[in-house]
Amino acid sequence: MKLVVIIATAGRAELVGQLLRHLEAQTRTPDEVVLAAPNASHLDTYRPQRFAVSSVFGKIGLTAQRNLGLEHALGQSDVITFFDDDFLPADDYLERVEQAFAAASEWSVLFGHAVHDGAGTAGLTFAEGLLKLRAAELQRPPQDLPQAFNHPGAYGCNMSVRSKSVGSIRFDERLVLYGWQEDIDFTSQLRGSGRVVALNTLFGVHLGAKAGRVSGIRFGYSQVVNPVYLIRKGTMPVAFALELMTRNLAANILRSLWPEAHVDRVGRLRGNLLAAYHLLKGKVEPEHILKL
Repeated sequence: MKLVVIIATAGRAELVGQLLRHLEAQTRTPDEVVLAAPNASHLDTYRPQRFAVSSVFGKIGLTAQRNLGLEHALGQSDVITFFDDDFLPADDYLERVEQAFAAASEWSVLFGHAVHDGAGTAGLTFAEGLLKLRAAELQRPPQDLPQAFNHPGAYGCNMSVRSKSVGSIRFDERLVLYGWQEDIDFTSQLRGSGRVVALNTLFGVHLGAKAGRVSGIRFGYSQVVNPVYLIRKGTMPVAFALELMTRNLAANILRSLWPEAHVDRVGRLRGNLLAAYHLLKGKVEPEHILKL
């Protein structure tokens, strides 16, 4: 198999360089890593010795940048793996991806889990994340047999797809900037070609880096509007979307009274309420956050 990794990034040049160094330790190195960024100033100058690195430049925004990477990788890959620029995969991650796709022809998408996820905290430094990753690798049981679980869609910080399953499907660029649920939207459309599964043997650490994130009000708006948009599009189950929106709205209401230092809860709540107001008026426009 030819395996290509796509990393969309913006405003995290140093972190991208650290991630490239980290990927050199993979027991099965990628055939190519594609860095999708707004321009060259967002990238580190480091270039690995063990695999090729290509850069593609264009619009800023997760979905647009991932589409740039897709256009480069499709036609010259069998498997495409998407990593967030702040996700540190276990050293055997890509080896297990290749083995899984080779063994299960009925799978079109697979993804792993974050043994530590800094997205819900103040975040982890690269050094902290690496320590947690090494500890998790040491605790892995000797007989670590793969178990697969069906999912409506994949978790975008680490997910792999068969290139031949993609066809004309692309990330929805109406989900601008940070995206939010763009991973569910994209991978749920690939269920027509095979199963979308979570694999217990794939794992890593998500640093939850805060640099490059969107504002609280923008993110809060997306928390409500994007799921409704995807319900109407038919790529997100209603029950899944309602649970997601309810959980986030409840957290923002409660936490806005005693907000965490690293989260703009008041801004997120304002975004939630503005989105709800727009929905009542019949306006379902994810790209409205560009005006906020």
